[in-house]
This record gives sequence, C-alpha cells and structure tokens, in this order.
Amino acid sequence: MTLCRKVQGVEFQQALADLAEVRGRLATEQRFDGYSGWAAISSGVVAVVAGLAQGLFDPHPRSAPQISFYLFVWLSCLGVALAINYGAILAWRARHRDSQSLAQMRTVGWTILPAVAAGGVMTAALIGRGLYTLLPGMWCATYALGLFASRSMVPRDVVYVAVAFGVCATALLLVPQIDVLAWWIMPLAFGCGQIVIGLLVRARPEDEQREGAA
Repeated sequence: MTLCRKVQGVEFQQALADLAEVRGRLATEQRFDGYSGWAAISSGVVAVVAGLAQGLFDPHPRSAPQISFYLFVWLSCLGVALAINYGAILAWRARHRDSQSLAQMRTVGWTILPAVAAGGVMTAALIGRGLYTLLPGMWCATYALGLFASRSMVPRDVVYVAVAFGVCATALLLVPQIDVLAWWIMPLAFGCGQIVIGLLVRARPEDEQREGAA
C-alpha cells in the first residue's frame, strides 16, 4: 500500500512537470498578448520628441558638455520608453492572473533579458571609455537582437523591423561618414521603428481573424 502511494506520488509529480513543460513550450510558440501597440507608438513618439529637443539645443554634439546633453536626452528617453512599455505589460499581467499568462510573461522576460543586459553593460563600457560614437549603432544592434529573440511572440512582420534595425546598426558602426550623434539619427531609427512596431501590434487581431476565416 505504501509503495503504491509512493508510485502514485511520483507519477503525480511527473505529470506536473510535464504540464509545466507543455505550458513553457506553448508560451514560446504563442503570441504574447501583453505587448501594447499604443505603448510602442507612445515610446516612438517620445523618441521623436527627444530628437526634436536635441535638434533645437544640440543638433551635432562635439564638445564634452554637448555630449553630456546628448546622453541625458537619450538615456532619459530610454527610461521613459521602458517605463511605458513595461508598465503596459505589468498592467496586462494585473488583468490576467492565469498560469498561462504567467508562463508567457516569464518566457518573454528571459527571451529579451540577454539583449537588455548586454545593451546596458556595453552602454556603460562605451561611455566609460569615451567611445560615444559607437552608442547609436550598438543600441540598434542590441534592439535588433531582442526583436529576433522574441519574434515568435510578436506579429511576424516585426521581423522586418528587426532587419531594418540590423541594417541601421551596420551602417552606424561601419560607415565613418555618418554623423552618428546627429539629432535625426535616433528619431529615425527608434522613433519610426517603435511606431511601426506599435502599428503592427495594433493591426494583429484583424490579421489573425482573417487567417482564421481562411
């Protein structure tokens, strides 16, 4: 009798482990509903406004004070964008308490964490060494990697935006003739990129309905 209970206990634990594995696989293969199209569009607008502010006060930074202003503008923009997008995800999580939503949120977090961490470390390293002209290209590169890593959980056309970020990164890092710190670079890359992503996310339900009807 005791042996039978032990066997049943082992089978129950194995069943729970299998269920957790299935949930994890589903989380990686299903679209993540926590992404907000309006949040992405809003963060893109913030980047455009930041670019206009730089263009008004410091369009082509060269001196140390100008570089400091550039870093202040774009690191502040980064902070606001993260707050908008992750705030939207947390708000979505507050409305969806089921285990599948939690599994998806965890998967998204672990998927993009390497790109976010690498971007943060490299930003600190480049600033510490005074290699400011490498920052925009590196930001585009790490963002492209994050988009590629999470491509199974976002609208499929977002992969083209990731490719565009990769192309921008290549140009900004390898073409010396580009004034990479110019005021229009970041609004064009991140502002337009985020707005396009937001529009794709907003259009996603209609696309899926048409596919289902077909």
